[in-house]
Amino acid sequence: MRILPALLIALVAVAAHAADTMTGIFDDRLRTLQVGLNGDPLAEAIAVLGTDDRISIAFDRLADDREYLRYSLTHCDARWQPSGLVDSEFLNGFNEGTIDNYDFSQATTVHYVHYWLTLPNEQVSPTISGNYLLKIYPEDDPDNVLAQVRFMLSEETARTFAQASPQTDIDYNSRHQQLSISVDIDQAHVDDPFNDLFVVASQNDRLDTQVAVRQPLRMSGSTLYFEHQMPLIFEAGNEYRRFETVSTSYPGMRVENIEFFDPYYHFRLATDERRDDEPYVYDQTQNGGYVVREYNSDDSDVQADYGVVHFSLDYPDSESATIFLDGDFTLRRFDENARMVFNPATGLYERAMLLKQGSYNYQYLLVRPGMSHGTTSAIEGDKYQTVNRYDVRVYHRRKGERYDRLIGTASCRTSI
Repeated sequence: MRILPALLIALVAVAAHAADTMTGIFDDRLRTLQVGLNGDPLAEAIAVLGTDDRISIAFDRLADDREYLRYSLTHCDARWQPSGLVDSEFLNGFNEGTIDNYDFSQATTVHYVHYWLTLPNEQVSPTISGNYLLKIYPEDDPDNVLAQVRFMLSEETARTFAQASPQTDIDYNSRHQQLSISVDIDQAHVDDPFNDLFVVASQNDRLDTQVAVRQPLRMSGSTLYFEHQMPLIFEAGNEYRRFETVSTSYPGMRVENIEFFDPYYHFRLATDERRDDEPYVYDQTQNGGYVVREYNSDDSDVQADYGVVHFSLDYPDSESATIFLDGDFTLRRFDENARMVFNPATGLYERAMLLKQGSYNYQYLLVRPGMSHGTTSAIEGDKYQTVNRYDVRVYHRRKGERYDRLIGTASCRTSI
């Protein structure tokens, strides 16, 4: 009997009773939940306060008719737990908005309604920086949360820089990559630089390996340096795998065949092999992201169809460890939807998922017993040359305040 490991929520160790504040879908009819910046689903969902930046959120609901949906916001601390602020402390106006933008699918076998919204808007306008959780629910049932989405607002008062290198404190051009961070707090009004900051770093948007550091190694002038710290060393991983289901007429990348069994198209991907002993091969990917696309469409948001994508992995049956699909399309959750299941009849790990047509990135993570994070070493391998994206966020709670400001952000890719 396999035991499904508990997922590490948000940063490092979080109490078991903590609220689930991860981006997630809680209704099977909701699909393709994407959050980005200024209409780009591949951009990190961080808007800068006081600018024209807009957080963009889109999703589909499998249905023939529109449903009246609303949303509200919760301000969260640096660990993504509710800050406890009342609405007037982080919003102008009321904390409820209607999702008025929608369109019906066109000429698809699966009927759906496509919804989208942007923030801030005339209904809901946050006034302070930090982490936000947006909850979507039916107009007549606010306690029935259908989905929730994370996004962030930053002040950008602390100039933040990051650099990732395979020359680490534990190996050299081998299996790991190390992050170095500098934060200039000259304009950020930080009283105690060695204790008042909370710096979060992540690799390729993965939540299970996200880390937090509190104290810099040193300070020069107004610049803090977070470097040569063990939490900032990550498994190098490998370039993400890719597949494309952009057409129902011909097989795209990694698609072996396409069949239609009413009511769905079925895209069967080529069986994946383990890559841990294979040499590194460069491939330009989106680090786990995906783009909705139908090759012959003018508007893929409503003209791309849904189909069942069949994944298979040739890997020995492991009675204790669990294997998950990882990528934005799984919302980075270790749940039953993303879990690969060993099929004794085929000798393969398998998973079928209903996905919208598009171009997808994915990888396989193995979670060992007692662990709360996945490892790339067993299946994908760890190649020091891998081009990973690292994101850094700097939080600060001023004395007398009850919330964590987001004062600086940075992104970088591995440099060899």
